[in-house]
Amino acid sequence: MARTRASDYDDKSRAILDRSAELFAAHGFDRASMSRIAEACGVSKANLYHYYRDKDEILFDVIRLHLQELLEAVEAADRPGLPPEARLRSLTEALLEAYRDADAQHKVQINHLGLLSPERQAEVKASERDLVRLFSEAIAGVAPHLAGTALLKPVTMSFFGMVNWHYLWFKPGAGLTRADYADLVTRLIAEGARGIGEERGQVRAVGG
Repeated sequence: MARTRASDYDDKSRAILDRSAELFAAHGFDRASMSRIAEACGVSKANLYHYYRDKDEILFDVIRLHLQELLEAVEAADRPGLPPEARLRSLTEALLEAYRDADAQHKVQINHLGLLSPERQAEVKASERDLVRLFSEAIAGVAPHLAGTALLKPVTMSFFGMVNWHYLWFKPGAGLTRADYADLVTRLIAEGARGIGEERGQVRAVGG
């Protein structure tokens, strides 16, 4: 007979993931044994195995759930009917807000995704592609001449370069707010994207 899950199973599982993410981010995945994870989580090793069979499974869930939450937050904020720049700004602020209190998870995603099995990498990379696709569409909205061209991808990845690494320098209450930074990134991308390509004859269809 299957063991019945406790009513707080999901909460405890999430607490394990959050603490494990902090441990992986601070000390690296290789140095985080199941014993060390259990100690950091304040549970017995036997109890930890009730939730996860190994640390690879923990790593997968840390990254998978982080990306899932980012994508859900951005999709919930998407308003395709807004003016293009307002749509991009709304998506950008939603992404930055989703990163709040998730620095460890984000660092683990960046540094340790390659440690997952090929099958698990494929699953989480599908979420990454969905996120990139949504922002690529929004950027093409503010710079329609880039749609379907070879420049759209590098412009989109430049956007992610600005938001994905903000955790290294961003300090709440010290200068810019997240809303301020969303405004700044939106203006840089929108005005920059509208100003590149056409005047130098660089806009061409992908594969052209």
